[in-house]
Amino acid sequence: MFKAVSDKTRRAILQLLRERDMTAGEIAAHFNISKPSISHHLNILKQAGLLMDDRQGQNIYYSLNTTVFHELLHWVVGFCEGRVNKSE
Repeated sequence: MFKAVSDKTRRAILQLLRERDMTAGEIAAHFNISKPSISHHLNILKQAGLLMDDRQGQNIYYSLNTTVFHELLHWVVGFCEGRVNKSE
């Protein structure tokens, strides 16, 4: 997950999806990189569990998986307060 959010393009994609669910084409319109590169970034975010996708007809809509963000935030706060177990 940390690797997924270490890239500025992926962080920008996450910011866009905070506003609303979008297709890959809608996301790509915000960047000056190729659509295959956007797909690569989306796949990394999906593999990290940060995105979900939903096929609607011929379109795939991407949305944030907020559960993972909440779990990460809980872990970070616990880590900062020294409450994280070694197994987490």
